Amino acid sequence: MSDSTPSLTTLPAPPASLLTGASLFLDFDGTLAPIAPTPDGVIVDEELLAMLGDLRDALEGRLAIVSGRSIATLRDLGFGGFLLAGTHGLEFAQPGEQVEAPPRRPAVDDAEAAFHAFAHDKPGVLVERKSISVGLHFRGAPQWGEQAGELATDLAERLGLAVQPGKMLFELRPGGADKGSAVHALMARSPMAGGRPLFIGDDVTDEEGFAAAAELGGAGILVGPPRATLAAFSLEQVAAVRHYLEKGVVRPG
Repeated sequence: MSDSTPSLTTLPAPPASLLTGASLFLDFDGTLAPIAPTPDGVIVDEELLAMLGDLRDALEGRLAIVSGRSIATLRDLGFGGFLLAGTHGLEFAQPGEQVEAPPRRPAVDDAEAAFHAFAHDKPGVLVERKSISVGLHFRGAPQWGEQAGELATDLAERLGLAVQPGKMLFELRPGGADKGSAVHALMARSPMAGGRPLFIGDDVTDEEGFAAAAELGGAGILVGPPRATLAAFSLEQVAAVRHYLEKGVVRPG
């Protein structure tokens, strides 16, 4: 992440002009769809997919979904027709093409087993298996959050994995990538190259994306209430994101 000091100041809404000529990077959970109580509780509506498809076309293909979710899950949710970066920048895929990703490490399987052992007698604590990582969710049982964090930290140190904190979850995955590195990687290749990066996200995991966008001459847009952030603009909620993105859609007549 950038060495810049994050700002707590309430940020202005982004002007529609930022979408012109943008290379648009979009987080999913909490940005394009509200965060659900469980990982599989999110529904992607057809109106959203159609709008994003129109926006992608208006941007000459320069639209990517950058998520902590695996590419397999993003495709299951309906995003198969979009450029994707999954698992916090460890996976990449063009529409209809194979996923570029490292193999699943045995250490991740070990972490998954430990997460299941932790969760089995704690209703509301959920384990999410991903293609090359594993998440421990405690949104349904926040009283276990501190112990979940201690477990994740201990496992990461013992197994040589990276801890990725999120909203009411801890994820263990290989290190060496984040949403910022995903922005840099995608901006170096078609179709994202040549545009001005604009990263929209809500979570602390999106801060690297905001920083990378700014480093490359673009900007970040924070979704949600004010907090310390490297974003330059803000939108209040998911509905505001959709309304803002609609401004970039070009439709005939």
